Parts: sequence; C-alpha cells; structure tokens
Amino acid sequence: MDYPDTQLFINGKWQDAAEGRTLPVVDPSTGREIGIVACAGIADLDRALAAAQTGFEVWRDTPAFERSKVMRSAAGLLRERQEAIASVITQEQGKPLAEAKVEVTLAAGIIEWFAEEGFRAYGRVVPSRDIRAQQLVVKDPVGPVAAFTPWNFPVNQVVRKLSAALTTGCSIIIKAPEETPAGPAALIQAFVDAGIPDGVIGLVFGIPAEISSYLIPHPVIKKVSFTGATSVGKQLAALAGKHMKRTTMELGGHAPFIIAEDANVELAVRIAGNSKFRNCGQVCISPTRFLVHESVSQEFTAGLVKHARELKVGNGAVEGVQMGPLANVRRLEAMTELTRDAVRHGATVAAGGVRIGEQGNFWAPTVLTDVPLQSKVFNEEPFGPMAVVHRYKTMEEAIKEANRLEYGLAGYAFTRSLRNAHLLSMRLEVGMLWVNQTSAPWPELPFGGVKDSGYGTEGGPEALDAYLNTRTVSIMNV
Repeated sequence: MDYPDTQLFINGKWQDAAEGRTLPVVDPSTGREIGIVACAGIADLDRALAAAQTGFEVWRDTPAFERSKVMRSAAGLLRERQEAIASVITQEQGKPLAEAKVEVTLAAGIIEWFAEEGFRAYGRVVPSRDIRAQQLVVKDPVGPVAAFTPWNFPVNQVVRKLSAALTTGCSIIIKAPEETPAGPAALIQAFVDAGIPDGVIGLVFGIPAEISSYLIPHPVIKKVSFTGATSVGKQLAALAGKHMKRTTMELGGHAPFIIAEDANVELAVRIAGNSKFRNCGQVCISPTRFLVHESVSQEFTAGLVKHARELKVGNGAVEGVQMGPLANVRRLEAMTELTRDAVRHGATVAAGGVRIGEQGNFWAPTVLTDVPLQSKVFNEEPFGPMAVVHRYKTMEEAIKEANRLEYGLAGYAFTRSLRNAHLLSMRLEVGMLWVNQTSAPWPELPFGGVKDSGYGTEGGPEALDAYLNTRTVSIMNV
C-alpha cells in the first residue's frame, strides 16, 4: 500500500498549509522518507480557531442522541477500514501490523463507549429550602478544545481526547504528531464520512512549540489536553494555568513491576515479556523497573531473557515479526546511552543491549540485571525495549523503591497473597495498578496518573468532567 501525503483539516476541508510548508515523514524501518505532511502556520491556526468556534456553536446544540449516532457511525467506518489504516500506522510508526490492527479495533471501541456515555452526562435537581424555588445543577460543554498527542499510538492517543470532547458537545483542534500523521488523518476522515459538521474537528500539524504557544493562550480555546513527556507537560500546564484554561495531563511513566516471593513466576514472565516489548517498549504504561524478590529473581530473569532472545525483530509489515523498530533515531541514541551508563554502574547485559543492523531504528530486546538504583535507567523513563531487573528482600523495600520517583502513572504486581495485594493497592503511588494481569486500560476505567505523571483522566465517566462546566441554576416562582 502506498503511503499518503497528509494535509491539514480545517472547517470541513483537507488543505495545504497557507505558506505551503511541509515536513518529511520517515519510515523508521528503513530511515527513508515516505511522504510529507503539511506544516501549519499562524494563518492556518487562525482559520482552525474560527472554525472551531463556529463548529462548537452548532455541536453544543446538537442533541446527545444525534452526537452518539455520528460517533457510532464513525466507529463502524473505522472497523471497516481497519486493514488500510493499520498498514499506514505500521509504515509511519513501525509497530507490527498485528499490533496496529489491535490499535484500530480498540479505538473503535473507545469511540463507541464514549458515544453512549454522553447520554449520562447528567445534572440533577436539588431539593430547595424554599418551596417556591427549583434548584438545578446543569452540565454544559466547556467549549473548543486544543489537544496534543504523541506518535507512539497515532490513532489511540487521539481517540480518547476526541471522543470525550465530541460526546460532551465540544469542538476540538487536534495537534497530532508530525512523525505519524496519516493514521490520525484516516481517523478524522471516518468522522467526516459519518457526517460530523464542519468546524467541529480540526487537525493540524507543524512545529510543536509554535502551535502550543499560539493555541493554548488563545481566547477561543477553553480546555487543553496533552499526552507526552513530563517536562513538556509542565510547561504547557503552566501556560494553560496562566490563562485559566482547564487541563488534562497524561504524562511520563516509569512503571514498577513488582514480583513477590509467592508470585506465579511463569505468569509474571509471560506478561512481563509481552508488556515490555509491545510497541518496542514505546508505551507510557510499559513496565520498566522490574523489582523481583531475591528468592525468585534467578527464575524470573532466566525466563525474561529467554523471551527477549526469541523475539523476532524486523519490519512490522513482514508476517511473523513480533517487534518493530524504535520510532526515531533519538530513541536509538537514548538506548545506547542508558545501556552504557547501567554497565558503568555495574549492571550486566543479559540480553540485547545493541543496535540491530545499520538501516532503520532497530534495537535488540534488552534485559539488564543487577541494575543499581543510581543508574540513569532506574531514574529516567527508557521508552524503549529495555527491561531492568533489581532484586529486593522485603515488600516494604519494593514499595519504597516503587514510590521513590516522582512518576506515578502505572504499576504491576504479582503475588498470591491477599495481604500483599491489599498492601500494594493501598501503598503504591500510581494512577493505575494491575495485579496478576497485563494492563487493561478499557475505556470504562479511569486512565491517568498521579504525582509528576499528570492529573485528570482519559477514561471512565470521570473523563467527561474536564469537558463540562458544572453550573447552579435556581428558579424562583413569583
């Protein structure tokens, strides 16, 4: 399948940037340019903002029933186009085709769930202290939204923000990633074909700092949602706060993976391997810090090393490939530096630890053992196919280490003990904890972190709150 060039989507039309600027799109499996994406300037953003305001005035007055029909129709089209969209994602992002297909399918499910949840954005009637008065709590859409999404899940990262905005009656301008533009464009086209009114959705690409610094302070924008690095999120949150904009921040993670003395080690190995190397480790909730009780450390490490060595790495479009390339050269450089630093501090490379070949951004699935806590990889999110193992003696020691960092997005634990499970659920400082299972970020569950991993949620009924104003209306009968 040929890779398509991508335009901006403004006021219901696909169009080039006003100044004609473009950016290259590179296949991470080959390092070769495969297409271009339009690069928005201020004139393009002004048109997108004007359209978003007009679109909001139409969409907020569209009944929830009609909004739901459009969203469900778009989800159906996404399912029908799964093969084509997945192929595009694999070309621009690198993940295996099977993973890309799952991403599209899950995205359709997220849209469908939010389409129904919009019916339950309830207000309430509050008994009055004066019989002549009726007291109402009213929920209204907050207004046009600016959303900023990363490249690791080109469709899924957009769809949570888009679905929450649309189901509550908000319009949205999405600043999607320049590295992976065609996947988000295909998603938006499904909504266009489903009948979304002009101006309700805008899609722009360009220089991230230029776009965020213009959209966030703009008076049209009432809500900001960002997924990405903690350092960038703090800057955007500060800018939004300066202008009193509501924000949802889903930021970096460095997920602990705690294996207790009484764990089912075989289960832990299987889930660790699948979770760690999915999408080449480029997942915000990917397990990264493997804290293993000393009594089962040897068994767990041997199993994880075996899993890593047996993975088939290559171009995601090739059948049977289980792990594709890193998304860009920056991630290759980061893997190299983190490995060197860990070894300097006394860690052992039990698997991988090297680049594969000279073409493309391929890195061998890596397991580092006996990794000291002061090494960079135990303090900085690796965001790559790197598992780092550290032994512990007591559960209290493991919990202390898990909570040591300011990250608090996701956590995993394996234990047969009810006492351990209860203790972990009470003491681990993470927004999402999965015990004896892989991650299960279903749309009906909150999705978000604590501490430096952000605030707000992009799942569950709670996700709608950030897109709604809550107002009191009291009517006196005179």
